[in-house]
Amino acid sequence: MAERKVMVGPRLRRMRLERGLTQSQMAEQLAISTSYLNLIERNQRPVTVQLLLKLGQTYDIDLQRFAVDDEARVAALLKEVFGDPLFAKSGVTNQDIQDLAAASPVGGEAVFALFRSYRELVDNALNMAEGLSATDKVDGVAALRLAGEEVQDFIQARGNYFPDLEDGAEQIWRDAKLDPEALYESLRAHLLAAHGIKVRVLPYDVMEDTLRRYDRHGRRVMLSEILPPESRSHQLAYQIALLDRSELIDEIVASAGLEGAETRRLLRIGLANYMAGAVMMPYTRFHEAVKALRYDIELLARRFGAGYEQVCNRLTSLQRPGDKGVPLFLVRMDCAGNVSRRLSANGFHFARFGGLCPRWGVHRAFRTPGETRSQFVAMPDGSVFFTVARLVSRPGGGERVPAQQFTVAIGCEASQAGHMIYADGKLPADTEAALKIGVNCRLCDSLECNRRAYPPLNRRLVIDENHLGLAPYFFT
Repeated sequence: MAERKVMVGPRLRRMRLERGLTQSQMAEQLAISTSYLNLIERNQRPVTVQLLLKLGQTYDIDLQRFAVDDEARVAALLKEVFGDPLFAKSGVTNQDIQDLAAASPVGGEAVFALFRSYRELVDNALNMAEGLSATDKVDGVAALRLAGEEVQDFIQARGNYFPDLEDGAEQIWRDAKLDPEALYESLRAHLLAAHGIKVRVLPYDVMEDTLRRYDRHGRRVMLSEILPPESRSHQLAYQIALLDRSELIDEIVASAGLEGAETRRLLRIGLANYMAGAVMMPYTRFHEAVKALRYDIELLARRFGAGYEQVCNRLTSLQRPGDKGVPLFLVRMDCAGNVSRRLSANGFHFARFGGLCPRWGVHRAFRTPGETRSQFVAMPDGSVFFTVARLVSRPGGGERVPAQQFTVAIGCEASQAGHMIYADGKLPADTEAALKIGVNCRLCDSLECNRRAYPPLNRRLVIDENHLGLAPYFFT
């Protein structure tokens, strides 16, 4: 049988440069000639399966992600770019997009960054036209939104895994002598013993719309009584992360190379929250429980004293080399369809602008509170994923300030679904058994969809006063 060969030149070159290796050094480590490595990096020679395996053993990389994910992710971003009306007459084909993503993922990401800036300018202009005339307010909203996107991009690029923060969380367990049976109490005791900081839980009428406040001068952390137990533990772990591992967090922020004070502050908060999750759910013990319970999120939440969304976030970070979990994507959406958090994995793509496909069952979780909804979905490129969604609530302030509600969904490739208890008895025989969905309406050119909210960006709309169909739009 013929040996399977693939072209990974640009990815291999980028990996070599990230490790500070010359071509001769890498060639020596892989036991190949420098000239052969040079040809591979220029995509003039394929890399064999045997050499891929050697790469994985030598540099401890995930071969599946190395060979597929980066290219697929960048291609999905570029498809969104060239689907914009700005490029309606450009003639760029899907094959052109695939070629660009394969040849230079970094260049593709740069094109998307430029497009994102363009979209921000368009959105700001529309907001101003609709009445947001306070220029400073518009600029502030835009800056915060862009900062949030940049932070999500950085976390996405790192695979939502930060080994230094994992090590820091384990050190906190050792330093604080934390008790898994009484985590909140032991976190509270550590704050007092190590930092002289007291924790007070105060009534809602005192805290009002504040859930946590650190009073540096008064040496106290104040928590609102409306926080559930798992959130109180998380907030104390978050505060300890900022106090005990502030230098480590600052080093990661500095190395990220992000511009803008807002962006760096948001990343610092995100990293402290990551470490808080690692403190509440220590990697080794949590991963062993995940495998034993087969990703039963409710049982994991009870075992570790965490919330449903906290567990979902932690599940996406199980990427330790040699001890990885199932690669999962995550999305959080409110009842209006606004996506407030997205994390892609294994080629599943979320549009940066716009909501989710209305056919996807994640929307129906709002109708069934307390129930977990699972299904197989097929994307336009034929890839199939297994998704799990559930309605979650954030603390509210009683009758006057209702609790926030979101749908949180995680998912994996269909081939990995057997690891999850939610897929028992649901494995599809083939792609046809999965529900076909798109990225979102603007990027989907499905002719027969009757749930479409908008026509696709890259198709010509047909207006016919004599024709009414199930689908709200006709296009060619």
